[in-house]
Amino acid sequence: MTIEKSVRYLFLLGLTLAACSPDERTAQGVAQRFIDEHYVRINLPGTKPLCVGLATKKLEDEERLIAGQVIDDSTRKPTVHYKLVEKKEDGDRPSFVFEGHIQVDTDDALIRKWIVTTRREGDVWKVSNFEEFD
Repeated sequence: MTIEKSVRYLFLLGLTLAACSPDERTAQGVAQRFIDEHYVRINLPGTKPLCVGLATKKLEDEERLIAGQVIDDSTRKPTVHYKLVEKKEDGDRPSFVFEGHIQVDTDDALIRKWIVTTRREGDVWKVSNFEEFD
């Protein structure tokens, strides 16, 4: 492969990855990023900057519950896929319902729904609340 083709390939790969990333400047984008960090990557520290108010308190409660448990690259994590199934964007508190399929090893997949409520804080969107249900 020539250098020109390699550069073109890397450029197209970068565009593709950017197109797949949620736009955090939007309510839906910050909600999707929250789902990615909290449920897919199991990254509570990465989730906190996306949150405000009650959502922050819930994350702090979760951190207390798992204190002493190490979650790192060696931890077996489930495979999580999700899709947006409903959105209510009217008003100043848009909410989004996601359906998650959680696969742990070879067991049957668990299906959960997550509702994520957002609000504008200054010029950015933040997650103000989240809930999980069957």
